[in-house]
Amino acid sequence: MKTFAETDIIDALIIGSGAGGAPLAAELARNGKSVVVLEAGPAFPATGHTPDEVAARELYWLHERLSAGTNPQAFGGNNSGTGLGGSMLHYGAFMPRMDARDFHLHTETGKGVDWPFGLDELLPYIERVESFIGVSGPAHYPWDPERRYAYAPPPANSAALKMREGCDALGLRHADGPAALITRDIEQPHFGTRHGCANCGACHQGCRNGAKSGADNTWLPMAVAYGAELRPGCFAHTIERDSSGRVTGVVYRQNGVEHRQKCATLVLAAGAVETPRLLLTNGIANSSGQVGQNYMTHVSTQVWGEFDEDIRPNRGYPSLTITEDMMRPKDADFVGGYLVQSLGMMPATWGQNLARSTTTRGPAFARALAGYNRSAGMGINGECLPRPENRVTLSDEKDAFGIPKPLIEHSYGPNEWAMHHHAARLLTQMWEAVGAKDIRVIDRAAHMIGTCRMGTDAGSSVVNPVGRSFDIDNLWISDHSIFPSAAAANPALAIMALSLRTAEAMLKA
Repeated sequence: MKTFAETDIIDALIIGSGAGGAPLAAELARNGKSVVVLEAGPAFPATGHTPDEVAARELYWLHERLSAGTNPQAFGGNNSGTGLGGSMLHYGAFMPRMDARDFHLHTETGKGVDWPFGLDELLPYIERVESFIGVSGPAHYPWDPERRYAYAPPPANSAALKMREGCDALGLRHADGPAALITRDIEQPHFGTRHGCANCGACHQGCRNGAKSGADNTWLPMAVAYGAELRPGCFAHTIERDSSGRVTGVVYRQNGVEHRQKCATLVLAAGAVETPRLLLTNGIANSSGQVGQNYMTHVSTQVWGEFDEDIRPNRGYPSLTITEDMMRPKDADFVGGYLVQSLGMMPATWGQNLARSTTTRGPAFARALAGYNRSAGMGINGECLPRPENRVTLSDEKDAFGIPKPLIEHSYGPNEWAMHHHAARLLTQMWEAVGAKDIRVIDRAAHMIGTCRMGTDAGSSVVNPVGRSFDIDNLWISDHSIFPSAAAANPALAIMALSLRTAEAMLKA
């Protein structure tokens, strides 16, 4: 790997190596730019990944965050990661595309916020991402018949098959869901051999054979091949500027030592909490007052049922079956919509979710835990409207680096609660139709979205439609903090597509 001196003025310094930072790093390096990527976490070799849920916590971002609001969010494996590759090291690889209607929710309903462009603008980048990293899916996708996937889907596990029975019982269409994994061996450019999915079920604990399409086995090797430097274990905390306000460099801590890297351009790709935290800590790029505002999640209600036969929910790819029939339900008392996916789950994670969702304890709870092998779940991914009550601010507490810890306030509004109740009813009916017992509804939210909104108006947005700061012309943002709305799709695909689009804009700037 090429290395740069701290005194070198790097063309692009990128903070964060996940879905937002890695594609951009690869594209800039491929086009001859000098690139350094700072990653707070370590470099994890794939051979070190383990299905052990406790040991795999090393992949989670575990720096303390303060969570508030009427629906305080759990952090860690639910939404954020650490290490070269970011959250894609432990993400579930479920990779649906955004629905075209979700780009224009305000125009459609009068609520929420429109994106400054539509699906037609982002689709070429989406297709580039899917082609390069490897995404599997069905030969026929009912909600988009023209769509094609390069890899056949993995075998459906028992939870996926049960959901299909439930869909059939209620007359809902279903298909193999798009998954960011390969199902046959390939030679990945600049990386080497990636083996086809072994169907082990430990996607959230890291992928040992490279089947799961992450940043660590696609974009980052490409970036290094074209001359980018990856620096793990580097916690960035100070953004330096010149007398005109332009960024000149970043101060970061590595192994307890302070370092300074000079740069011509800075890209923040640290996510919807750490990106606004950096800006707020340094007091920059916030003339709009929008940094940290309109924090969003996905409504991720789960419904689990127990069956007479063994399901073994730890086996196989966890979330293969999908239905998009609820993207605009006819009986909805809310705006937007939601996807439904099947759920398998590892035992410790399942037990934690069960404990959080019920007040039952003692022998009754032990009996519930004993039903794990006969349990299957379904979950949703639903639109969350931006609201001023939901935000990221700086707390009065300091972390080990002396930086204020982020305070994340998160509360459902009427639209989110209506969606939750609609999904709980529907998924309960689906499980009842196929003979499930002891049906449990789990109220939860997932992912982190918003806080540095993109738009066309500098007075109400932090960055322009290609991710460039309105306030500082050599500061860019490339992560899910720039999403104006949550949409209903898992965010990784859109983040990577936007990253390629931002890289293209940077090369033209």
